[in-house]
Amino acid sequence: MNPPAQSPAQPSSSVNMILALGSIALISGVLVVLVFQTTLPLINENKRIAIEKAVFHVLPGTLSRQNFVFTEQGGLMPADARVAGVTVYAGYDRQDTFIGIAAEAAAPGYQDVIRILFGYKPDCQCITGIKVLKMTETPGLGDKIAKDPAFLNNFQALDARLKDAGDGLLHAITTVKHGKKSQPWQIDAISGATISSNAIGKMLNESGEYIIPLVNAHEEEFLKVTNDNAE
Repeated sequence: MNPPAQSPAQPSSSVNMILALGSIALISGVLVVLVFQTTLPLINENKRIAIEKAVFHVLPGTLSRQNFVFTEQGGLMPADARVAGVTVYAGYDRQDTFIGIAAEAAAPGYQDVIRILFGYKPDCQCITGIKVLKMTETPGLGDKIAKDPAFLNNFQALDARLKDAGDGLLHAITTVKHGKKSQPWQIDAISGATISSNAIGKMLNESGEYIIPLVNAHEEEFLKVTNDNAE
C-alpha cells in the first residue's frame, strides 16, 4: 500500500505576519514618497511667497528685489539652483536704489529650531527688522518673539557696525534680561521667554558675523544691478 500523499507545508502564522507587515511597510513607503514629491512644489512655492512678503517687511522702503548667493568662496553671484552658498535678497526702492539685504537665520529655541528673515542696511550698519518664518514655541510665551511690539522694536535699528578691518561685528549682538538693555547692539528679552529671546540674539550674531562683512565688501556689486537696470 502506498503511503498517503503529503500536502505541501503551509507557512507558519509568524511568516504570514512578517510578509503582511513587509507589504504594508513597502506600500506605506511608496505612498510617503509620492505624497512628498507631489506636495514639494507647493511647499516650495508657499515658502517663496512667505519670504517675498517678509523681505518687504524687514527692509522698509523696498519695492523690488534681486536674489543673490554668497558662494562658498565668498563671491557674489545671481541666485541659481546650481550655485551653492547662502542666499540673500537685495532690496531696491522706487528709484532702483540699493537699500540693503534680507537673509535667513536660525537657531534652536525652546521647542524646536526657530527660523527668521532679518533685514540689514549698510548705510546705518544696522538690522532693520525680523520676521519669524518658522517656530513651534510655547503659545503665549515663546511665540511672543513673532508679535510682541516691545520685543520687535529691538530690531528697528539694531547696531550691527563692523570693525575697522570689516571682518566682523564691532560688538556682538546679545540678548539681555528684560529691562536691562543699555547698548544699541543688545536685545531686550521677553519676560518668561528667555530661551526664545536668546535664540534670536544668537542667530543674528552668528549670521551677522558671516553675512554683514560680505554685504559691505560687495556693496558695489549690489549697486551695479541698479546701474544695469537704469541703462
